[in-house]
Amino acid sequence: MVMGLTTGLWVMAQVRLCDRAFMPATVVRRGDPDVGTVLLKLNRFEAGVTVYTQASSMDDAVAWSRGTGPAPVTEAEADAYIARQVERDPDVWVVEIEDRKGQYKLEGKVV
Repeated sequence: MVMGLTTGLWVMAQVRLCDRAFMPATVVRRGDPDVGTVLLKLNRFEAGVTVYTQASSMDDAVAWSRGTGPAPVTEAEADAYIARQVERDPDVWVVEIEDRKGQYKLEGKVV
């Protein structure tokens, strides 16, 4: 996450930012509070669901990849992807943001 910030603090900050913007955000699964990776499930309802996962970048900047592919998927497909990732990494965090209007902006770039 951001230099000097634990994963748990970053997640709580995102939930707070969403709350202030009147977007429901839920921590669906808590991982390692210090170094767990994050899966961000962005639910845009009729427009589909995208799951973003933390990614590495060449310059150590914050980066994300679309774990569920380039196009939005159904909620069932997103949940299946998340379940597979949780099986592989028990320290992963899962945050779901309900963003019907497409307002949420990821911090960092999508690679």
